Amino acid sequence: MTTRILFVCLGNICRSPSAEAVFRSLSEGLDVQIDSAGTGAYHVGEPPDGPMQQAAARRGYDMSDLRARQFTAADFDRFDLIIAMDADNLRDINRLRGASQTPVRLFTDYAGGAGDMVPDPYYTRDFDGTLDLIERCAQGLRGSL
Repeated sequence: MTTRILFVCLGNICRSPSAEAVFRSLSEGLDVQIDSAGTGAYHVGEPPDGPMQQAAARRGYDMSDLRARQFTAADFDRFDLIIAMDADNLRDINRLRGASQTPVRLFTDYAGGAGDMVPDPYYTRDFDGTLDLIERCAQGLRGSL
């Protein structure tokens, strides 16, 4: 049975598309469907942030086909696991939950001792540091499936 996973950040142009691309590269042999979204509508329809794409490309991750979309309550029905990049995203996701039992977790839950957030490189400008943590979290998630 296919496991459907959604990665969610604020604008869906840095962290969640990076998590989608990294996890896609690690998903060989897994029966998974992967997507990403943002809790805000700031960048709907836009490609991932240029510097984020460049940092990801240096590591072999291609995000050029991705476009930002906004998280909706319907995503609870479409996915088996929703993964938030930080506590604010987690709170915003859960506001739309209704009666859904779909698990929502922090991405850092899959990288013990990594704190409670994947820092947003749109603001920190530390694209490589964010990718380091995303890779660590993605490895932990893969190991949990």
